[in-house]
Amino acid sequence: MVDAIDHIINSAAKSNYMSAGQISVPIVFRGPNGAAAGVGAQHSQCYAAWFGACPGLKVLAPYSSEDARGLLKAAIRDPDPVVFLENELLYGESFPVSAEVLDSSFCLPIGKAKIEREGKDVTITAFSKMVGYALKAAEILAKEGISAEVINLRSIRPLDRSTINASVRKTNRLVTVEEGFPQHGVGAEICASVVEESFEYLDAPVERIAGADVPMPYAANLERMAVPQIEDIVRAAKRACYRSVPLAATA
Repeated sequence: MVDAIDHIINSAAKSNYMSAGQISVPIVFRGPNGAAAGVGAQHSQCYAAWFGACPGLKVLAPYSSEDARGLLKAAIRDPDPVVFLENELLYGESFPVSAEVLDSSFCLPIGKAKIEREGKDVTITAFSKMVGYALKAAEILAKEGISAEVINLRSIRPLDRSTINASVRKTNRLVTVEEGFPQHGVGAEICASVVEESFEYLDAPVERIAGADVPMPYAANLERMAVPQIEDIVRAAKRACYRSVPLAATA
């Protein structure tokens, strides 16, 4: 996608605005996104925040088969350019699919998140592959008495701020999870939205889990350290719920 970024950002995203609405660009840019395995720095990176910052684009990041089918159909039908980000490691995973999803009329709305698991103690937001990690972390947390609500963002731009804020107002705590770099990331945007709209509901500092602020290492042991793991999410949720020592206290 980097090779095509000028066409995506300067042509597709801006043509409708620069033509005063006379030209629409109904195109879907579909490609792998996020960390792969053993392919080094140039092929393992998350573009969600890159494209999510650009007006004129819609940016989608599916997690499950339901997401992929419903969101891709919505993207193809949309009159605007859509960047469709797929994690290639998810291609080998299988998901349960309902009869509703298999129906020819099934389609998902762009800009609407899905609550994958309801909870009352802490909100965990994630997208793409990290949704699976968040759900596994929620299972571990449940065994320790922490009820985590997991939100599958699905759409990066537009971002479903209302669902996120409604959840935070219920749980009073937030953990954001993403594979991308921490600075100017999707999690940072979510944090800003919650501080702007739901600050008075927060009972703990927001926790951000993201990839390491380095180019992706090639070595497998370093690669694992550079991307979020399930245990990172569990620790962050515990900190938010005051079940462990805060990071600042250990510095």
